Amino acid sequence: MSVFYVPSVNLIGKGVINEFGAHVKELGFKKALIVTDHYIASSDILPKVIKPLEAEGIEYVVFEGVDPNPSCKNVYDGLAALQENGCDFIISVGGGSPQDAASCISIMATNGGKPQDYEGLHKSKEKGLPVVAINTTAGTSAEITINYVITDEERKVKMVMVDKNSLALISVNDPELMVSKPANLTAATGMDALTHAVEALVTPGAYGVTKKLSIGAIELIKEFLPRAVANGHDIEAREAMVNAIFLGGMAFNNAGLGYVHSMAHQLGAVYHLPHGVCCAMLLPVVERENAKRVPAAFRNVAKALGLHTEGKTDEDCAAYAISEIETLSEMVGIPKKLTELGIEEKDFDFEYLSKNALIDACAPGNPFMPTLEETIALYKELF
Repeated sequence: MSVFYVPSVNLIGKGVINEFGAHVKELGFKKALIVTDHYIASSDILPKVIKPLEAEGIEYVVFEGVDPNPSCKNVYDGLAALQENGCDFIISVGGGSPQDAASCISIMATNGGKPQDYEGLHKSKEKGLPVVAINTTAGTSAEITINYVITDEERKVKMVMVDKNSLALISVNDPELMVSKPANLTAATGMDALTHAVEALVTPGAYGVTKKLSIGAIELIKEFLPRAVANGHDIEAREAMVNAIFLGGMAFNNAGLGYVHSMAHQLGAVYHLPHGVCCAMLLPVVERENAKRVPAAFRNVAKALGLHTEGKTDEDCAAYAISEIETLSEMVGIPKKLTELGIEEKDFDFEYLSKNALIDACAPGNPFMPTLEETIALYKELF
């Protein structure tokens, strides 16, 4: 038996931001805590969110204190704003960081405790405060998943929470909110979406429905991510990427992820590097090792990336898939080495990061569990 998690209402397409206020009104909510970051709060996106709320007479308070890698402090500050202002629901606006922070605020609002209490699988007892998740980047799929990630500043660890009680009530994916995103952010989030789809396809947790969703996501990303990076105002490409992240999000939300994310989480926690860039750099490195163990799992990846697989061996398919991933990553401008991001090998704590990768919640979803030494070797490839 498989359990399939997805928000009960999902608004997708050009202009849907104008419609979400009516859906909120139907549910009877009175006052929102809008959880976002400084960039969104100072852009033209926030007024587009507020206008439908005001039209329906729904009150709101803006909390814009979310960092690029949301921390426990961000969560505590957001929770305090929620309680001080008597908000009865949350609206998250942004990419993965505001979405993740909102999920943790939601869980703590109804369950109490501290963020560390919810690290791991389904640790909360009560459903979180209702969340309306408005996405502004085509990448993380955090608006439709039961996963969220919070950085523990003291341990320098990204805590992965997988919790059905954190699932948003309504998701909003409007490509018109994404046209102003710069090329490097579009590339990074798009490669994060590709990583989701590939990991969800090769994980042992994949099953019929999730496999089809992953394949569809990969096909769209291959065709439309380069276009979205080249021209942010290409609305057809932006809408295709919205569809891709929705498909890929549903896939990994229910099949799981793998060791690319386990290793990427550590780079973000310690060195504050962009998550999507870390995933893109690690994806071919980790999948090359996975392909040695489960080459048959890459046949569908290769097919989705354009290979006519008839007559090809599983090894042929795996080699093609990894080569195409590297080509796409280079095409959209992802760095190849950590030194390009200002990280020097002499300053890199291989053992600390590798030990934390091994206990990351995404690690069990990988086709094989690397050893500490193998993980260190994988990190070394990034130099």
